[in-house]
Amino acid sequence: MLSPKSAELLEATLPAVGATIGEISRLFYARMFAEHPLLLRFMFNRGNQANGTQAQALAGSIAAFASGLLAGKQPDAMLRRVAHKHVSVGVTSGQYAVVHDHLLAAVAEVLNVTPEIAAAWSEVYWLMADALMALERDVPRGQQEYRVVARFQETDEVATFVVRPVTGPVPANRPGQYVSVHVPLPDGSRQIRQYSLSGRADDALQFSVKRDGEVSNHLHDFAPVGSTLKLSRPCGDVTLEPGDGPVLLASAGIGCTPMIAMLAELAATGSPRRVVALHGDRDQLSHPFRAELAQLVAKLKDAQAHVFYERPIGEWPAERTGLVHLGGVEIPKNATAYLCGPVPFLREIRAQLLAAKVTDIHYEVFGPDVVSAG
Repeated sequence: MLSPKSAELLEATLPAVGATIGEISRLFYARMFAEHPLLLRFMFNRGNQANGTQAQALAGSIAAFASGLLAGKQPDAMLRRVAHKHVSVGVTSGQYAVVHDHLLAAVAEVLNVTPEIAAAWSEVYWLMADALMALERDVPRGQQEYRVVARFQETDEVATFVVRPVTGPVPANRPGQYVSVHVPLPDGSRQIRQYSLSGRADDALQFSVKRDGEVSNHLHDFAPVGSTLKLSRPCGDVTLEPGDGPVLLASAGIGCTPMIAMLAELAATGSPRRVVALHGDRDQLSHPFRAELAQLVAKLKDAQAHVFYERPIGEWPAERTGLVHLGGVEIPKNATAYLCGPVPFLREIRAQLLAAKVTDIHYEVFGPDVVSAG
């Protein structure tokens, strides 16, 4: 709990910190990487550093946590998401002190704060860090070598990798989780990226990769059948919850991967739950798992799919042309909604669900969480 004195200082300075948190975040990363360059080469996503999304996500998480402290509540969903990501990339408890020192130095440089204000924000940081470390202790850690035993080309841009451990069993996993893939690059660096599990198998893991940045292109070009990859244990808290209530799955683009895994689980277990699946893509040829979506929905007792294409090839219903929307979709009462896709899609569908009085909403975001940040 925040001390009364720190709470008073936090309330007084939160507007100023909030107004400059983006600048603070950028300065923080610049300072930290200048002193610890290996963190950028071997842990942090340098693509997200270059485009600023990591700084935006950090700013949003700090602001959300600080505001929650003043309101007497914690942003639990955000903390769980960050904790799982930390475990998947191998963040250690000792690295929290490194972040603290450079973050507080950035706050002091941007705002020229007094020692008392710096101490109050230090208290906020350690409350957040302690909450994260407590959550991280409950998430299984470790990396393992896997061999690529099969590859499938889902579309021109999306490839599916089926991998088995070189030694030992396949770790426990749940539909909706992801793995971090550790990829050594030609310049000697190692970059880590997260890919959602996209299928259901007892003796292997399956994940799918869309060509985009340097790591995804490297996997497409240099990870053939027979090669080995280092993967984290499956992580992620946005998973298909057990129960018999209705489920709404909404995705766009490569965001279909965790939804296909959830549908595969529901179909394999003969679930009687009502399921509404929505997906949006550019066109039929760009739609990964298009056939699988139809097949899995057909296997379920009470399920329907609504597919939207921005530029459909050939004849396509007008009401399903364009971006995904909930108009004309019968939304089950008391549905649990799972979302995955680009940030604008997540924000728009979440807003439409809230307008339809659906409040049990879970989302997975590829990359830094700028949904809660924005």
